Formats: sequence, C-alpha cells, structure tokens
Amino acid sequence: MSPTTSPVVVLERLGRRFGAQVALAGVTACIRPGEVVAIIGRSGAGKTTLLRCLSRAIVPTEGAVRMGGQDLRPLAGAALRAHRARVGVIYQQFNLVKRLRVLDNVLVGRLPHLRGWRRYAALARVFDRGQRDAGLSCLDHVGLLARAWQRTDTLSGGEQQRVAIAKILAQEPKLILGDEPVASLDVMNGALIMRPCVGSPPRRASRWSPRSTTWSTRAATRIASSASGRGVWSSTGRPAISTTARSARSSARCPRRETTRSRWRGSPSPRW
Repeated sequence: MSPTTSPVVVLERLGRRFGAQVALAGVTACIRPGEVVAIIGRSGAGKTTLLRCLSRAIVPTEGAVRMGGQDLRPLAGAALRAHRARVGVIYQQFNLVKRLRVLDNVLVGRLPHLRGWRRYAALARVFDRGQRDAGLSCLDHVGLLARAWQRTDTLSGGEQQRVAIAKILAQEPKLILGDEPVASLDVMNGALIMRPCVGSPPRRASRWSPRSTTWSTRAATRIASSASGRGVWSSTGRPAISTTARSARSSARCPRRETTRSRWRGSPSPRW
C-alpha cells in the first residue's frame, strides 16, 4: 500500500449541541501530520461527539473543522463521500458482516479505491489479486492471517475487533479516528494493534479516544482531556507524556486507579 500523509486538522471554537444539551463548547486545537493524539475523559464528556465531527458524521452547531484548509461544514454529495473515504473510523461496535469471511470484511475497506466495473464486481465479492494481497497484508499486521477464510462470527470478540482495525488499515485513510479501539483486547494484543495504527505510515495522523490513560501514555505523542464538552489540550512531546497524563487525568476529574498493594499498604489484614 502506498504511503499516506495526513492533512493539518484545525478546530476553531468547535461546538455541538443536542437540543439544550451542550456536548462540545469552544474546542480549539491544531493537530499536525504524524501526531497521535489521545483524548481522555469521563463518559459523556464529548469524546465521541468530537470524533464524529472530525469524520463529518454530524455537523457542528458552532465553529469550524478544517482539514488541509478545507472547511467540513458545507460538504455534501460527492465531496462528503470523498472526505469520509480518507477518514478511517474504528468504532466501539465492530460493524462487521458476521456471515462473511474475515478477508471479505477487510476488503470492504478497499471500496473507496475501486472504480468502474471493479466496484460492481465487489458486490459479488470479486476482487483482483492486488486488492486481496492488500487485505491479507492488513490481516497479517493484526496477527489474523491464519483466520482469513473463516466466517467472522466464529471469531472471539477480541479477534473481531482486530478484523475491524484491519479493515480500516486496508482503507489507507489519511486520518484514523479510534473510539476505544482496543477496549476488547488484552494488553499483548492491544500493543500489537496500536503499533501498525500509530506507526505505519509514519506521517499518518491518528486521534484516539482510549479506554484508559495506559494506552495514552504508551502510544500518544500528545494527550488531551475532555470535561463537560471543553477540551484541555497539551502540546508536550513524548518525554513528558507521563506527567501530561497525570495533569490531563486531573483536569478531566477522573480518579487515579490505585493498585492493590497501595490500597492495602498500612491497613489491617482484611477479614474474609
């Protein structure tokens, strides 16, 4: 697959309301190519709403979102489809067709690259060798090459999430948005998944709404927290990520998880 360079993403006083409910208010940021931005915050803080504004699944009620200098608000028709083709979104739900083979689900990500009769042939699951090789390469990235010909509903939940991520990689998007992309995976497989998403190719930008600050500190070059629909953005680099994570957690008012050892240190033995 060809290298992809992501555009500069600019948020200008972004706001979104659902009736009287304010989901986002005055979010401003500039995110450059190659940055991996992790957004943390409590449930209902506006993380998913922000990702949906970036993918243009919803229209902001205030402010603007610009990608490569293009305002996303007025997009419609072919222009809107072209924007969505260059943005890959990994949802909390897998969004897979369970009765299809694993490889067929991954090849759905190749549809934006097909033209003419090849697009119609894809309806019958007919892809040329180049497209199949691209799909198999993405499955190899997530460690599921041996499962390529299985029905998707025979896989575990974690394996299905890896198939969903492989589908996004096959799309070759300029921007990857992940809404808790590794929530169903253990630590080892989560690390396996994050590596190709945030590091291949090196100039592709990613925005993640991770499950916890653990993934933020491991993968992100920049961390933002969201509280009551307002973004608190950090601009520090990799060496200061651990400090940034603590300040972001504090601003989002998320309590830090205590380990079992620290919880019981200095306390009497529990009575079982």
